[in-house]
Amino acid sequence: MLPVLLSVIAISFSGVMMPGPMFAVALAKSYRSPWAGTQMALGHAVIEVPLILLIYFGFARFFENSVVQLVLSILGGGMIIWMGVGMFRARTKIVREGKDLPYSAFTAGILMSGLNPFFLLWWVTIGSMLIGRITINPDFSTTWLIVFIIVHWLCDLVWLTFVSVVVYKSRSLWGAGFQEWVFIASSLILAGFGIWFVVSGIQAVV
Repeated sequence: MLPVLLSVIAISFSGVMMPGPMFAVALAKSYRSPWAGTQMALGHAVIEVPLILLIYFGFARFFENSVVQLVLSILGGGMIIWMGVGMFRARTKIVREGKDLPYSAFTAGILMSGLNPFFLLWWVTIGSMLIGRITINPDFSTTWLIVFIIVHWLCDLVWLTFVSVVVYKSRSLWGAGFQEWVFIASSLILAGFGIWFVVSGIQAVV
């Protein structure tokens, strides 16, 4: 079972370290707190753990339905675009006036997971494969499923916390102009992924 868990760690880190909506918001929220990444990882677990259990109990096919994918892509992508626009508009107040985004890091973790259709598809495809490799093992027990969930989530926790601490500790080295550009880049990443989600969802059914 150890080789399987090592593959879980490797594949999990390859997914969590890929730049995306979660990373973009983590950059913005870490400007205010070194624990923003930790809080986002906790919010992420609120969506991810039930999703893993749904897949384990055979509900993966529901998320493979083209209509479900289209709805998730349009609603999730639209919401992420809206959040990107909001971040862009708030950049000056955050940097110059000490304000913060209107949602907590924990809430951001929930939103960036639940609104990301490709996060759901990752679990339906790659995630299902990982779960399958554990459950077909002759040594499998419910304990191993719990270990799998914890190990995967720890990869999210370690990476997001690392990003958060580095950003927070180094923020004093940034000028105000550079800080604004970080928020601009983060907002563009959010909006870009949101547009991609919507377009990809529509193209998949056309």
